[in-house]
Amino acid sequence: MNGSYFNSGFPGTGLENNTVPNQQSMPNFQNQNSFSGPIEEQSYIENILRLNRGKKARLHVTVPGSVEWQDRVFDGIIEQAGKDHVILSNPNTGEWYLILIIYLDFVTFEEPINYNKQFYT
Repeated sequence: MNGSYFNSGFPGTGLENNTVPNQQSMPNFQNQNSFSGPIEEQSYIENILRLNRGKKARLHVTVPGSVEWQDRVFDGIIEQAGKDHVILSNPNTGEWYLILIIYLDFVTFEEPINYNKQFYT
């Protein structure tokens, strides 16, 4: 297979054949020319979450195939966001959450969110 990974499973199929959402994001590649900067970021959820670090948010999460985690809401402060996860801290309980973006349904804020206007130009 020329050293590449081959997954025979259907994309979006989790453990025990539970179907999970299939969200993908573009990698943030650098241009080949060393004199130019990074390619402009696109409007992906992780970038929007990064723009809103430090804000209080409510993350609505669904984990298919789980009774306990079917529909959960996490309240807290956005600490970090990556291509596949968001880290949330809850100052009221002292808990920290690492939430996979694949399970994220939507996010609500109690204040206006930061959004880069270049995302939609």
